[in-house]
Amino acid sequence: MGKTKTVFVTGEVAEEKSGKAAYEEKKRKQLEAQKKAEEEKAKVAKVGLKGGERIKIVGGDLPPVEKVSTEGAEGAGDTEIKKARKVKVRSEKYKTARAQVDKSKHYSIEEAIKLVKETSYSKFDGTMELHLIVKKDNLSVQVTLPYSYGKTKKIEIADEETIKKLKKNEVDFDILLATAEMMPKLVPFAKLLGPRGLMPNPKTGTLIKSAKDAEKFGGNMLTIKTEKKQPVIHTIAGKVSQADKELKENIESILDTVGKRQIIKAYLTSTMSPSVKLEI
Repeated sequence: MGKTKTVFVTGEVAEEKSGKAAYEEKKRKQLEAQKKAEEEKAKVAKVGLKGGERIKIVGGDLPPVEKVSTEGAEGAGDTEIKKARKVKVRSEKYKTARAQVDKSKHYSIEEAIKLVKETSYSKFDGTMELHLIVKKDNLSVQVTLPYSYGKTKKIEIADEETIKKLKKNEVDFDILLATAEMMPKLVPFAKLLGPRGLMPNPKTGTLIKSAKDAEKFGGNMLTIKTEKKQPVIHTIAGKVSQADKELKENIESILDTVGKRQIIKAYLTSTMSPSVKLEI
């Protein structure tokens, strides 16, 4: 044990603590601090945490969430917790147009074209759109529409003159075809052609064997493909102002090229109109 010292201050006696007493006092304070920290830690709400997840709620109750019943939905079990979605507000023009379409009916192509034209409420010449749900993704086909719906696309076969234009960042064509011999010369311009969808490749059929193969390409050629990792196709069939006969033949060409056996559902709509279910 350490020695006890006595000092006199203003006539009173104050006893200094020995080394052992000071050590025990320090240890007691450390234990109290540790106990307090454990109590604070116990307030953390460890609700639904999995391995690697961080604790985001400390103390207090969980914020209220909306419970949405999914009974009857495909692949749904009991009640699930979902975030509330914003309700999309439709215009009065859309509501009026939508009332003219029978949701449960599948229309023939002729009926659908007439109905979409009647319900289109845009002040400009809208685009006639075809939306398909197919059986598989990664589907890509090419179709040449019987009738053009806009300006004729300019097709160019890559040659030395094309390379000179690309060096000047000049792109004055809508479709670029190339033979295997020309591809190495086009690679340096991938950043210029790629974002525009003009880089020739086998998937789009723009990589040809010879110049004679270019005769198969027309200005009305479309490359139709599914969305990334989704079996859904969005494409254009023409303009609302086009004749019904032209639109019908364009739509039939697209459906036949994709393959009616591959199509689960088909919808026809315009830029500003409700969609109409097609009879396949």
